[in-house]
Amino acid sequence: MRSQAFICKKLIGAAIVLLLSSLSNMPHAQDVESQVQHIKVYHETGRYGGWPANNGIWIWGNEILTGFSKAHYKDMGLKHNIDRDKTEIHALARSKNGGESWEIEDPGIRGNLVPEALFGIQRTDVPYIKPVHLNEAMDFTHPNFTFTARMGKKDSSSFWYSYDKGMHWKGPFLLPHLGTSGMQARTDYIIDGAKEAMLFLTVPKSDGKEGRVMCVATKDGGISWNFKSWIGTEPEGFSIMPASVRLSKTKLLVTTRDKKGDDTFISTYFSNDNGKTWSYQGKAVADTGIGNPPAMVKMKDGRICLIYGYRSDPDGTKTSDIRAKISSDEGKTWSRDYVLRKDGSGRDVGYPRVVQRPDGKIVAIYYFMDKATGSERYIAASIWTPPLKN
Repeated sequence: MRSQAFICKKLIGAAIVLLLSSLSNMPHAQDVESQVQHIKVYHETGRYGGWPANNGIWIWGNEILTGFSKAHYKDMGLKHNIDRDKTEIHALARSKNGGESWEIEDPGIRGNLVPEALFGIQRTDVPYIKPVHLNEAMDFTHPNFTFTARMGKKDSSSFWYSYDKGMHWKGPFLLPHLGTSGMQARTDYIIDGAKEAMLFLTVPKSDGKEGRVMCVATKDGGISWNFKSWIGTEPEGFSIMPASVRLSKTKLLVTTRDKKGDDTFISTYFSNDNGKTWSYQGKAVADTGIGNPPAMVKMKDGRICLIYGYRSDPDGTKTSDIRAKISSDEGKTWSRDYVLRKDGSGRDVGYPRVVQRPDGKIVAIYYFMDKATGSERYIAASIWTPPLKN
């Protein structure tokens, strides 16, 4: 009996040591804010800047272009603080020095990039053009090609394109529903050739509720789009707002903003056949607070950098942060959280986009709010040198 008790104690002791060892090796958040340069891309008194994730980001060397919504600020409590009775427009921000400084552009004044307003009222100083079918193929490999897809108020979506780095745009052109009850497009695409591309979209579930992710493809320069695959099974809650990267000629990685019950997280999906089929790889982020979409970029060394916003109500125990994770194995596992900033004063933050500069630095674009700035939401950039090892 004594020998059995002794063996039992040894086994329990070994189990405790193993458990403590595994806990000590679990990734923990690391505050790197002192290493990060924060820049206000757009801030204007009485205005609201929001949601780069909905609009897109493009890079040519050290020239970076991103889109965002520009509206009038009004305190709406926990809702988006946009004055519903004033104009909302689509704006662009351009940097020619790797995100160190920015100029704001109004693409509606010099062209056709005038998406439908989602919260405020439609602008009237320039005409809103109804979408039509594209009848001339786009050249996806043009060196200055820029593409954006946007959703409207009634689950209809359109796209625009440019051959001069977003200075002038052609569109809007219709995206087909492809048998769904609607389409909630945000700009996420992968180019496969001069006339071939894939577009990753959020569509309603079979019961009409939000939402799941669909991959569609074109082989004729966008004149027609065809269903390619569902990314994941139909979720119990929702799985929306995909972010994609190409890993190799046949390998793709997609992350999605997910919610199931009260849990909010970011899921990872992998394709080994160029988007025909997908396998679930687990959670890249186990908790995003109130919920936020991912943004990803494949870095020059082959690793993947993921950016997301952790949204929290300011209750004195948690902050709203902008965070990064890195994967060295094509999204199978992820590093600890690198906290780029933790001074958010409310839940209305995040919706990021991300690129990597030629010098290797990461430039993350997002919308933000903090006590020092005041109540307005603004567009911010964080410039960060990722660690050489996760």
